[in-house]
Amino acid sequence: MKRIWLLFSQTVTVLVAAYFVVATLQPDWIHRGATRSGAGISLIEAPPGNPDIPAPGSLSVAARKASPAVVSINTSKAAVRDPRSNDPWFQFFFGDQGSQAQAGLGSGVIISQDGYILTNNHVVEGADEIDVTLSDSRRARARTIGTDPETDLAILKIEMDKLPVIVLGNSDELAVGDQVLAIGNPFGVGQTVTSGIVSALGRSQLGINTFENFIQTDAAINPGNSGGALVDVHGNLLGINTAIYSRSGGSLGIGFAIPVSTAKMVLDGIVRDGQVTRGWIGVEPSELSPELAETFGIKATEGVIITGVLQDGPAGMGGIRPGDVIAQVQGKPIGSVPGLLSAVAALRPGEKATFQVQRGEKLLELELTPGVRPRQQRTQPR
Repeated sequence: MKRIWLLFSQTVTVLVAAYFVVATLQPDWIHRGATRSGAGISLIEAPPGNPDIPAPGSLSVAARKASPAVVSINTSKAAVRDPRSNDPWFQFFFGDQGSQAQAGLGSGVIISQDGYILTNNHVVEGADEIDVTLSDSRRARARTIGTDPETDLAILKIEMDKLPVIVLGNSDELAVGDQVLAIGNPFGVGQTVTSGIVSALGRSQLGINTFENFIQTDAAINPGNSGGALVDVHGNLLGINTAIYSRSGGSLGIGFAIPVSTAKMVLDGIVRDGQVTRGWIGVEPSELSPELAETFGIKATEGVIITGVLQDGPAGMGGIRPGDVIAQVQGKPIGSVPGLLSAVAALRPGEKATFQVQRGEKLLELELTPGVRPRQQRTQPR
């Protein structure tokens, strides 16, 4: 036992002595990764990482994949001079009211190597010149292919080679709680990436657009982000950032994006036909309330009640009457007025569609032939 203890103590003594020798003569051997600053201070730095292997939880791969296809948009509008500015009396009282050109700022997403760019209508509305700046600092003058004020989308086109293109995702597969990134040019500070989650789906009745089916997110969206990309964790496009709810003008964590499914429909219509063609049946719909149900003697608890019908419109000619409750369109359940508007707008004009209608206690199936929805003009700029 004494021999074992003696051997142990001698071994420990040798190891401690060796440690002190190494610590005195070669301290860097002990502090692996240690470096010395310019002042001679010993610092320990992390080993260099592999940029192709992101840290756990990092969204850098998605940001690198999507960011090159997101562009900054600068617009300008020629100044409009007050027609009274040449009047001497007007100048005497109000001075020389010099007119100034108006400038605007937004973002866009390159969706095709042909140079097509998705953005918001309110970003380019009324602009005389539209300049696009890519993430690699290349610049190009864009022309407007078409706009759709009812969804607040616009299609631009630039002529340039070797364009980065975003990959389109599937917004119909989104779920509340999914992680997303918002990419754009807020306040003109340069391309910025923010992260968050999908807070809600199918937001409507916000009074922003005629057709509303917004993705709500808490990813920070600020002025200048309009027209930018909302992408998933793989860098695929899910929506076009459009609006924020804010009392101060800055982000409060409630932003809205137009789903990419809607954007694709608008893109196809504008590029193919020069405009978006939507279905229309000529009715005045209202949300179904207990009071309206009692007034019209309706037993239904779900659907949209029709309070007015255009006599010579598609609905009137197809048998729809005031007091009818539309429960389904082409087999799709209808639960709100925005839902009915979207379902009818998606119908192809001139082709018959089946509407399930409750009239009193009877459940009917009517065939209507939708017409073309009249194009609505925006009366005031956004």
